[in-house]
Amino acid sequence: MNTSTPTTDTAPREPLLTSPFVRLALADLAYFTAVGVGILALPLYVTGPLGSDAAGAGIAFGAFAVSALLLRPVVGRLCDVWGRAPLMIGGGVLAATTLALTAHAGSLGLVVALRLLLGVAEAAFFVASLAALADLAPASRRGEAMSYNSLGLYLGITLGPPLGELLIRTVGFTGAWYGACVLALGAAAVAGSIGETRPSGRVSDPTSGTTRPAWIHRPAIGPSLGFLASVVAMGGFLAFAALRAESIGMANVSLPLLVYGSVVVVGRVAFARVVDRLPALALAAGALVTIAAGLLLMAGLRTPVALIAGSALMGAGVTFSTPAFFSAIFATATPSQRGVASGTASMALDLGLGAGPMVLGLTAAAVGTSWAFGVAAGIAVVGALWTWSLLVVRAQHGPVA
Repeated sequence: MNTSTPTTDTAPREPLLTSPFVRLALADLAYFTAVGVGILALPLYVTGPLGSDAAGAGIAFGAFAVSALLLRPVVGRLCDVWGRAPLMIGGGVLAATTLALTAHAGSLGLVVALRLLLGVAEAAFFVASLAALADLAPASRRGEAMSYNSLGLYLGITLGPPLGELLIRTVGFTGAWYGACVLALGAAAVAGSIGETRPSGRVSDPTSGTTRPAWIHRPAIGPSLGFLASVVAMGGFLAFAALRAESIGMANVSLPLLVYGSVVVVGRVAFARVVDRLPALALAAGALVTIAAGLLLMAGLRTPVALIAGSALMGAGVTFSTPAFFSAIFATATPSQRGVASGTASMALDLGLGAGPMVLGLTAAAVGTSWAFGVAAGIAVVGALWTWSLLVVRAQHGPVA
């Protein structure tokens, strides 16, 4: 298989915005809006009603990533065996249950336990959702499909926090957690209306010559490592952009994040079709170079203009990085391997957004945010070189899958 399937202006375009595709995007939007409510409510709840501290809030916040990371390969395999629908519905219902129970958790230990369960729900819903997206998207428009679908995640985690703040102010923490529960149930209901998208056929692992499905999709590991580099760089920016803005005296410390998010959302819509017109790995490598340029600009110049311009460059790179990498990853998988490929690739999100900010945080604490941004830029450059090497290998020896 090729890593991209460019279209031409004269060829008829396969339909993309079908009813199941739109409903999947709505399910993702509902689910990640529930997640966004929790992003705001959790630290306030832990340090407020529960009487814990910032360390406790950090433990509770990161607990879900542990179970999500460990279970993604399992969920990916089950996704190919059981189908996408049971895991999306089950993940949404489990998320709703844990969010509702959090309103009644009276200790940090109970909250951490519920967050671990939420990680199980997140792994099930997100991995199955990615596999369903690959099922529903025409091969010639897979990058475009990822660009549109990812807006559900971005808009959800953008709209969720202000919604959570509104709910806390008007109906308290209990109302906020129950509001997130309703959104998660809505995601499960909409996902259930889509039906099963898994192609029929025997599930097997051709790389090992067995009829048993694999736990890890080995051809996806190479592109996933490049994707990991982009997520680590993005995580470092998200973690320290506001601190950088504060340190250089910006009045609105959220402005860099607003610029970054706006560029990503607008770019994903405006340039959605570009992803399928270029080789996926080449585009991914270029996106990593753009991310590195933005980080180097922020690291080298301690001015508001440099921070805003660097944030815009970061947004431009991230606009193309995720759709390009997932196009390359799914190009290595047959229809019956999309679940395990999704599980393998999405592990990079947990590793990058979890471990990345921690490592870069140690750098920032030791030598400042400039060095943290510089290290993140270096990781992006290494990722770009690795991704380009994959492109060269495939050009010489053919596609892996």
